[in-house]
Amino acid sequence: RIPQAGETRGNLAAGGTARAQPLSARDREIAETIAPWARDHGIFLSGLDVIGDCLTEINVTSPTGFQEITAQTGHDVAAQFIAAVERMGSTLVRA
Repeated sequence: RIPQAGETRGNLAAGGTARAQPLSARDREIAETIAPWARDHGIFLSGLDVIGDCLTEINVTSPTGFQEITAQTGHDVAAQFIAAVERMGSTLVRA
């Protein structure tokens, strides 16, 4: 996300603009490091906020970006997520 002029926050509610871009090697490293922890805690979908090379936040209740990524790339992230949930089936249900 890119902050609007004169603003330091890049979140959409503060007027920031979303920009889809490929993951950097460092972004992928962060995601792969977090993945086992997330799985162990039943987190199937989350958003990772990265500034520079540092993880700053893990959003587990309201990860965003599906609409922006789809609009900018044509890649239907929501459909991919739903397909993954369907493949997992009942393994997501905890007793």
